[in-house]
Amino acid sequence: MKNIESKSESPFSLLGISQRLPPANIQAEQSLLGALLTNNKAYEKVAEFLISEHFADPINGKIYDAIVRRIEAGQIADAVTLKAEFEHAGILDEVGGIAYLGQLLKSMVGIINAKDYGKTIHDAWIRRQLIDIGEEIVNGAFESNIEATGSDQISIGEEKLFKLATHKGQEGGFVSFENALTEAINIANHAFSNTSGVAGLSSGLKALDQKTGGLHPADLIILAGRPAMGKTALATKIAFNAAKSLLRNAETQQNANKPVGTVAIFSLEMSSEQLATRLLSEESRVSSERIRRGEIGQKEFDKFVLVSRELSQLPLYIDDTPAISLSVMRTRCRRLARTRGLNLIVVDYLQLMRPSVGSRPESRVLEISQITQGLKALAKEFEIPVIALSQLSRQVENREDKRPQLSDLRESGSIEQDADAVMFVYRDEYYLQQRMPKPIAFESTDKYQIAYEKWQADMDQVHNKAELILEKQRHGPTGKVDLFFEGEFTRFSDLDDIHDF
Repeated sequence: MKNIESKSESPFSLLGISQRLPPANIQAEQSLLGALLTNNKAYEKVAEFLISEHFADPINGKIYDAIVRRIEAGQIADAVTLKAEFEHAGILDEVGGIAYLGQLLKSMVGIINAKDYGKTIHDAWIRRQLIDIGEEIVNGAFESNIEATGSDQISIGEEKLFKLATHKGQEGGFVSFENALTEAINIANHAFSNTSGVAGLSSGLKALDQKTGGLHPADLIILAGRPAMGKTALATKIAFNAAKSLLRNAETQQNANKPVGTVAIFSLEMSSEQLATRLLSEESRVSSERIRRGEIGQKEFDKFVLVSRELSQLPLYIDDTPAISLSVMRTRCRRLARTRGLNLIVVDYLQLMRPSVGSRPESRVLEISQITQGLKALAKEFEIPVIALSQLSRQVENREDKRPQLSDLRESGSIEQDADAVMFVYRDEYYLQQRMPKPIAFESTDKYQIAYEKWQADMDQVHNKAELILEKQRHGPTGKVDLFFEGEFTRFSDLDDIHDF
């Protein structure tokens, strides 16, 4: 006899696998239905996770549906009432007739085993789904689809597996107002017991936390600004502070088995090395330009190395995949959440993202709408804040007052609608610097000197100052937060803690 495991026989082995019968336990299905018909209270043991689609035999699924429909309507579900209902619907013969209903009653082994029967049925359904997903993956791999690359198909397969892994049947739905109130009290108690008064994840910026109460779970926060305003630096600062906070909390926790949690940064514009250099520059207070050019002394280099060792301990993860799709991002976040925990997602920036693989939006506005809705869904799924950076349209430059407004957001309708909070970074110093007087524009040196001195006085007023304009906040007030900004290190911090006026 030939060895069936040899390479030459592999096609026959695959053929043998394809001819196997899908996993099913018809006896367990019949025993459960018999238990339900005997005592309707047994339904309470399986109602949370079992639905008719989980039954391998469609006839058993139809009977289960009829039982559930009657029980949830407050009616009795037994062989007599089901016979009458099936007769009225004209499907009694389709479900095996009265003889099959009688057979189900005889198949009942014990009412107390109802939950075990339900779990067996559900497990067989999961296995059948795994076979279907495997078949789809194999068929997709054989097809020459230009739009769905091999990497895309991996993401699609992972997404389907994750949905299957988190499938909870009919779990979810309504939450009683009492439970909702309890959760609200817990959140308030957390803020009350926290000396900083921050209910959510701290941004590390006191003035911002006072306005928002921190970064709250399930919130989509849009951070927008024109180029050179420092939105990437601010988002990185918040992510860095959040990671430091997670590390401090982990060090004070007694439970060593509990994961520290992580902060995920999706940097679509900058490489991970560039982002790391920015953080190193900020913390070591060595200019990133000087770092890149190698214009640093031995003392600065030693400090640079020391700071890098401290930063390496932070639970901060960077993904610099360009033009990443929403489905790939979701898959990677799920993987990180499953293995290390996930507490914050930062996306830089959303206009560089692509929608989920396979979707074909008719316009750019619809595409951005899909992305923002997907990011909001991510925030709700993981119960964490998501910060997404956004570009602003050029119409800002055409106004005298260049402070951004909600209407300046690119594809503003969908972004504004899906966001729980919208913040704009604005630095008056950037625009004022461009208006520096030039001698050639004045008739005399005296007039130029007067104009220059006035300009210099205005520059002194706004030097190293930035505004964070909280234009929309679903759960709190709007307004302006003043911040300190050091351009040399692209570093944001609280204004009063750094600068003395």
